[in-house]
Amino acid sequence: MPDATVAALTRQRLDLTDSAAVRGAFRRDNPQLVIHCAALSRSPECEVNPALARQLNVAVTALLADLAAAIPLVFLSTDLVFNGRAGHYDEAAPVHPLGVYAETKVAAEQILLANPKHTIIRTSLNGGTSPTDDRGFNEQMRRRWQAGQALKLFTDEFRSPIPAEVTARAIWELAAQDKPGLYHVAGSERLSRVQIGQLLAARWPQLNPRIEPGSLKEYQGAPRAADTSLNCAKAQRLLSFRLPGLAEWLNAHPEDVF
Repeated sequence: MPDATVAALTRQRLDLTDSAAVRGAFRRDNPQLVIHCAALSRSPECEVNPALARQLNVAVTALLADLAAAIPLVFLSTDLVFNGRAGHYDEAAPVHPLGVYAETKVAAEQILLANPKHTIIRTSLNGGTSPTDDRGFNEQMRRRWQAGQALKLFTDEFRSPIPAEVTARAIWELAAQDKPGLYHVAGSERLSRVQIGQLLAARWPQLNPRIEPGSLKEYQGAPRAADTSLNCAKAQRLLSFRLPGLAEWLNAHPEDVF
């Protein structure tokens, strides 16, 4: 969409929990496309405050879906809608959320699926740079290493990590084709948490990164999905570029800030 005018509405510019302000923004801007990527996305925070998670992840989505009923809306969902017992999930796989965050995302998906103009894009761990320097999985790991902490990472928990800039490019391409529906957009590599850590440790040797391998079998806490790797063949057929694996992308962008 080369001629599109983009209004990037940060939290400072628009409080999505203020329904009157959101409705006013719609009347003012008259958008022709909405990309909804706001969420309470950290699972521990959702477990501690489920009411806030439902407000931000479900109620806000319902409001935006209502306001955008006649136009395309793209909603960012998560691989964590699956319970992780199988892996390599495609769009036809049944969802089975294990925690509050995943439950709210499934509820939001149901709202979007009711409108044939709307699109759901499930993605995995997204890395990159954020205004607060703590949103991407890579930023969180780097901060821990900068503080001199060792990271305990599971050898038996698998995701499909992807640079956020690649996800953004895929979103724009899919939106431009006007083929709404449900898509998986993630990295082409199935990587364990410890493998992800090793890739980033090799990129930042100056931090003296330390990794302690662990296992989900030893974990005590809220349920965690073991393997939520995604099959992205459906989206890949529509994209002009190949979705890369994390190792491939890091090797191809040695100078990029990540």
